Amino acid sequence: MKLRYFSLLPLLLWGQRVAAQAPALTLDEVIAQAINHSATGQQAVTTRETSYWAWRGYQANYRPQLGLTGTVPNFNRVITPVVQPDGTTSFESVRINNSDLGLTLSQNIGLTGGQVYVGSVVQRFDDFNGGLRRYNNQPFTIGITQPLGQFNGLRWARAIEPLRYQESQRQYVEERETIAQRVTELYFDVLLQQVNAAVARQNAQATAELLRIGQERFRLGRLSQSDLLQLELNVLDARQAQTQAQLDAQNAAVDLQAYTGLPGTEAPALAVPAPAPQPAVQPALALEQARQNRSTTLAFRRRLLEAERTVAQAHGTTGFQAALTANLGYVNQGATLGNTYLNLQNQQQVRLAFSLPLVDWGRRQSIIKTAELTRDQTQHNVAQEERSFEQTVLTQASQAVALREQLRLAGRADSLAQRRYDIARATYLLGRISLTDLTLASAAKDGARRGYIFALRAGWVAFYRLRALTLYDFEKQAPIFVANR
Repeated sequence: MKLRYFSLLPLLLWGQRVAAQAPALTLDEVIAQAINHSATGQQAVTTRETSYWAWRGYQANYRPQLGLTGTVPNFNRVITPVVQPDGTTSFESVRINNSDLGLTLSQNIGLTGGQVYVGSVVQRFDDFNGGLRRYNNQPFTIGITQPLGQFNGLRWARAIEPLRYQESQRQYVEERETIAQRVTELYFDVLLQQVNAAVARQNAQATAELLRIGQERFRLGRLSQSDLLQLELNVLDARQAQTQAQLDAQNAAVDLQAYTGLPGTEAPALAVPAPAPQPAVQPALALEQARQNRSTTLAFRRRLLEAERTVAQAHGTTGFQAALTANLGYVNQGATLGNTYLNLQNQQQVRLAFSLPLVDWGRRQSIIKTAELTRDQTQHNVAQEERSFEQTVLTQASQAVALREQLRLAGRADSLAQRRYDIARATYLLGRISLTDLTLASAAKDGARRGYIFALRAGWVAFYRLRALTLYDFEKQAPIFVANR
């Protein structure tokens, strides 16, 4: 098969003006360009970065949070109603400042959905009209806030978010392989059109030469006028085909450049690659690796958990609701801040708030039933998609042998068709076969060459598609990984 690489490459380079200006690009180079510099490649990187920072945000929810809060200053100069000792109201002018500053260390409890906290709060009050200053100080307080019978989002996030993050990391690898597959398709589209252009140019020159010879033979009376007219028509057809092939090659090159971000305004010169690697692929191994490595497997689990979370949320937000709040600490007040630390007094607070719908006309039942039906539908969808995914992997893996044989046959057909055309052309020049036979041999030659490029394309596309489906390198017998962000 390596001989095919050298037999097609000169034809391709001969048919491109840019080949004399720059070396031909290889498939690996164009794929690397697309992954590192194309808009699609950058989007994959951005999506990965976004997922990383979302993961960092999730992790922060389970770590201690230290915060400083306050209102400094809180000055008011107003006329306000003041209730007098005799019960009457007097409107008096006041000038006060009521500032506060607090430091709190809190920690979420993922298992229960509650929160514990330790804090310190100091408050200062100034009455500028009366020349009064007071401090209220809570130097230490510890408390807990615990929902009872409510939906625990922290517990569900602990089960779902790690899957989501792992899924995003695998998706990044898949997107790189998918980009390689798409670039391969566009690469061979350009390659095929450039080969068509080269073949069309070669055919145009060959038909022009045949017309020149035919005109000489016509003058000698050895060629009929009908055959001469057919030769002239062949020249016109070849020139039209050449023009159309050049346009098709330019359009295909524009698509490739737009997707990969290749610089330049002229069509790039592309090298015909050797056949794709053809390692032995066992469908069972491919399916096993796909289950282990693909983000789809994690996505199935995540979607099922999200459906279960929706049901739990429906139960936890529509029935009995309660929240327990408790704290204890020390508190004191004084004319100076220092005095507030003397003779500290104990402080305790306990609060239990609850709500229980008594008559909701089936609202709770409808919400829960809707969530359960959605969960059941998700389970059915996931099961069907999982079967479809497995079948896709098995089918793709089982095609390796057929594609290998297809490429071998296409290469052999291309070689035979070229030899047949060379013989037919020489025989026609000797006047031993008709122009129709030569035309048929030329068409067979061109078709066989295109068939080989198509087979080469199918092999490379299947190679990258299988890598994307399994995230497994069958050449190295190892999973495909990219270092985690």
